[in-house]
Amino acid sequence: MIDLLANECNEGEPALPFPTRPLVLIDRIIEEYIIPEEKKAEVLKQLYPFSPVPALTAKMLDIHEDKTFRVRDFRVTRENNRNWLVSPYYHLSGGTVIDWFPP
Repeated sequence: MIDLLANECNEGEPALPFPTRPLVLIDRIIEEYIIPEEKKAEVLKQLYPFSPVPALTAKMLDIHEDKTFRVRDFRVTRENNRNWLVSPYYHLSGGTVIDWFPP
């Protein structure tokens, strides 16, 4: 039973069709997608887990950093066979989309 769960978790999700670059975190190096400006709204709509999807011009607060940012400055990482929508400050304190709040 445990092996089946492990395999299910490792399947992940398809990678996005963008090149990546290394992103250095405190304890490891991961991959960050290089998303062209003209594709950012599409990617945000695809990955944002809540409704409504904020405008790219909206401001959000990363609660881990206690700093605001424009949504258009989001990052998307590839970790453990998954795509993660994260704060522009992710490399500092690990804030993902669930840590974004209106300021």
